[in-house]
Amino acid sequence: MRDPSSDFSFLAYLRDKGRLVDFINHKTFFPTRTEFHDYFSWAAGRLGHLVRYDAEAVAVEPVDAGGEVAEFAVTVRDAAGTPRAVRARNLVIGGGLQPCLPPGVAESERVWHNQRLLIRLAERTGPPPRRWTVIGAGQSAAEVTEYLHRTHPDAEVCSVFSRYGYSPADDSPFANRIFDPEAVDLFHGAPEEVKRRLFDYHRGTNYSVVDLDLIEELYRRAYQERVAGRERLRMLNACKVLDVREVPGGARTTYEFLPTGEREVLDSDVVVCATGYRPFDALGLLGPAAALCRRDGEGRPLVERDYRVSTGPSVTAGVYLQGGTEHTHGITSSLLSNGAVRAGEILDSILARRPEHRPAASPAVR
Repeated sequence: MRDPSSDFSFLAYLRDKGRLVDFINHKTFFPTRTEFHDYFSWAAGRLGHLVRYDAEAVAVEPVDAGGEVAEFAVTVRDAAGTPRAVRARNLVIGGGLQPCLPPGVAESERVWHNQRLLIRLAERTGPPPRRWTVIGAGQSAAEVTEYLHRTHPDAEVCSVFSRYGYSPADDSPFANRIFDPEAVDLFHGAPEEVKRRLFDYHRGTNYSVVDLDLIEELYRRAYQERVAGRERLRMLNACKVLDVREVPGGARTTYEFLPTGEREVLDSDVVVCATGYRPFDALGLLGPAAALCRRDGEGRPLVERDYRVSTGPSVTAGVYLQGGTEHTHGITSSLLSNGAVRAGEILDSILARRPEHRPAASPAVR
């Protein structure tokens, strides 16, 4: 969307890998997660000489020069733990999303968040689980349920969620226009009440929804097992999770069947919480420099259209957010599909604000 002719595009990746013709013959716009991960790795590998991986930003300090903050001092710690100080005229913070667990639930050996599912599976030792419990009703929960059911043919997989069934994602053409880059202009300039309404209207395009073909596949398996008389895939719908805790040899889930209020206890070897994510606290990383950033009445950062956090007039250094801007820029803010467009707009803003590009100061009026 940003530059179709770029040699970093997905089509350029396919051509470089020798799969362009095969992908076209596949007649789909939906690459697998495996292929999309490989695409990102391919793009990142070409930028390795510009990026310092295995490094952590541990402190940010504003640099005051005669009452003006034109730079930040950033302390970076490398993989060996050695700190290094760097100066920056601009910071772009892309902290992503943080795993969210049900209230009162903590990750443990038997209670997982789906973010690290494959890693936890590879690390796990001992006999294979006889029963899995998956909590959640969104795409990740459905994918985890499908994956565990397919890869553990002797285990029972219980999917627990409060809805009567998985809700299909709205990927219809008109609804999908909420993801158009131009839609961000309208959303950013809209009154706060309109922003909330638009966000609520279109949650079904991205949150707590599942691709229809995956819903149908899970239903097909559940029905076939019922016919065969051996039901490994159990859908515990209309159930509210009350408690999840580790117990000797497993994990215990207590849930309430909403139509009757009846409470049940479900023991399993492992509970996987596919319960979503929360926004990264971008300004929390800034330490004292966070005081330079303006916030709205709810404590959220005020973010300008170019993704620059609003600051006082004495701050000429820039703080930009790549993500964490749903409240100002809409539902596209957490999507990888718009990442390149956002990055381009941030780059344009940084270049336009370079000191040599600023217009000369107007002469004083006498």
